[in-house]
Amino acid sequence: MGPEALQKKLEEESEGFKKLQKEISKTSIRRSQLDSQLNENNLVKAEVDLLEESDVVYKLIGPALIRQDLAEAKSSVDKRIEYITNEMQLSIETSGVISIFTRRKRHDSALEKLEKEQNTKREGIMKLQQQLQQLLTKAAAMS
Repeated sequence: MGPEALQKKLEEESEGFKKLQKEISKTSIRRSQLDSQLNENNLVKAEVDLLEESDVVYKLIGPALIRQDLAEAKSSVDKRIEYITNEMQLSIETSGVISIFTRRKRHDSALEKLEKEQNTKREGIMKLQQQLQQLLTKAAAMS
C-alpha cells in the first residue's frame, strides 16, 4: 500500500472516529436530559403531594400564571412522570420473551459499545500512522 493510499485510509478512519465521538456525545446528553427531567418532575410531585385541597396552585403558561385545580395539577405531574418514565423504558422482544431495559441502561450499553468502537478506530489510526511513517522513512532513505 502506497503513501497516498495510506493517507486516504487514515483520513477515512479519522472521519469515522469523529462521527463516533459526536454519537457518544449525543447519547450521553440525551441520557442526562431524561434523568434531569425525571428528577425535576419527581421534586414537583413531592411538593404537590404536600398541598392540601384548600391550597391554590398556579401553572406557568408562557408568561402568565394560570390558576389550576389541585387535582388537575397532580394529574398533570403524574402524566409527565409517566411519559418521561415511558421514554426511559424500552421493551425488547427476543425469542418470545419480553425483556424490559431502562433507556438509561440502553444508553449506557450504547455508550460502552461506542467507546469500544472508538478505541478500535483509534488503534487503527495509530497503526496507519505508523505504516505511513515507515513508508515515508523508507522513501527518504532511498532518495
